[in-house]
Amino acid sequence: MRRAGSADLPLHGGRVPAWLGARMTRLGAVITQAIVHHYGRDEFLRRLAHPFWFQSFGAVMGMDWHSSGITTSVIGALKRGLAPLSGELGIHVCGGRGNHSRRTPQELALVAERVGVDGDALARASRLVAKVDSAAVQDGFDLYLHGFFVTDDGKWTVVQQGMNGDNRLARRYHWLSEDLRSFVDAPHSAIDGPNQGRIMNLTDRRAAASRDGQLVLLREQGPDFIVAEAGALAASRPDIDADDTAMPRSAAAKGKQASRGAATTPALGAGVPAQGQLALPHLVMPAHHDVRPKDVNMRRLHGALAAAAECGPRDFAELLLVPGVGARTVRSLALVAEVVHGAPCRFADPARFSMAHGGKDRHPYPVPLDVYDRTIDVMKTAVSQARLGNEEKLDALKRLDRQARRLEDTARGPALPDFIEQERHDSPDYGGRSVFGWEARAQVMPADDGDADR
Repeated sequence: MRRAGSADLPLHGGRVPAWLGARMTRLGAVITQAIVHHYGRDEFLRRLAHPFWFQSFGAVMGMDWHSSGITTSVIGALKRGLAPLSGELGIHVCGGRGNHSRRTPQELALVAERVGVDGDALARASRLVAKVDSAAVQDGFDLYLHGFFVTDDGKWTVVQQGMNGDNRLARRYHWLSEDLRSFVDAPHSAIDGPNQGRIMNLTDRRAAASRDGQLVLLREQGPDFIVAEAGALAASRPDIDADDTAMPRSAAAKGKQASRGAATTPALGAGVPAQGQLALPHLVMPAHHDVRPKDVNMRRLHGALAAAAECGPRDFAELLLVPGVGARTVRSLALVAEVVHGAPCRFADPARFSMAHGGKDRHPYPVPLDVYDRTIDVMKTAVSQARLGNEEKLDALKRLDRQARRLEDTARGPALPDFIEQERHDSPDYGGRSVFGWEARAQVMPADDGDADR
């Protein structure tokens, strides 16, 4: 097992409104079905374990593109949406936030009883993963969310999140069971975040001597001796906090956070060697709510827009036979298709995927519910037909993604501020809604003739 990646996100409160949560459940489930149909459930686990893809997945579903809330909402949406499909897909979602996370072992036991895998081993893995990110890696983030995705053959991905209330940040950790070797020796596929200073990371390979020394010390001297020595050290060094002496610092504490962990899988792209380890996927989301040009790869966005225009509502409406599919829906489908088919390197700018269905907080623009619903209808129709052996409709989405990539080098389009402004202007026509309410046309005031009272 290794950690596959991590993400640092602004810590936001609040809840997902019911009108969006229900749609996230439906869209998340049908995207999962499409990925499993094309690439298998092992690949879906790898996608979940990749922090950039996970963030893009949440953004394309209309959540705040940079927020810590993406983690909770995506796990919740998948838990609701995949539960009725667990027999078909062989994927089960356990855990969640708060009390739900503490019920993970019991939920895993029920899954194990139903499908015949080792429930005790899964529960042990769940507890160890949580312990590693809360105790072996002490980076100032307290875990409050633990999502466990497991398949019928016992493979799994864990997505869990901690918070640092002082810094108003959340950190998401991704784990993947593939190529399991050790829970404590470089188990992470990735951790990321800005350098917060020195940390204690006993899972770093360079900390092996420290781990071994601690076990010897505990066996030979006992816990009372360690506590006494820690107190004596704190008394002799006023600059050291007593809490910092609970364990010997490892050599890894001097490294930057981005260098922690093990190699990613070939499917997620190889890291860059650094001090005997491989760099891990590193995602840091900015604090600003608005989507800015630097947050979006405009070449890729223009490619998606051009592909949607070139394939056009004529071809897609006739092909997919879904009433009401127009140019605006095809634009959203181009980004959804990339979430299904895109290579890992294409998710470096998760903000771009918020251009599919906006965001609940009105950034980059209100969620166009009419477009969202048609996107779900198109995806459901395509997946349903594919299950019956008719691949034409689902393959159409794959062709749309392929076309977008072909056009990236030549496509031209509006500047991002202009694109967002146009979307906001058109929002009432598409059923635009946010946590602030429904979008309405701006009232045009009559021209002032100079006689009106002021």
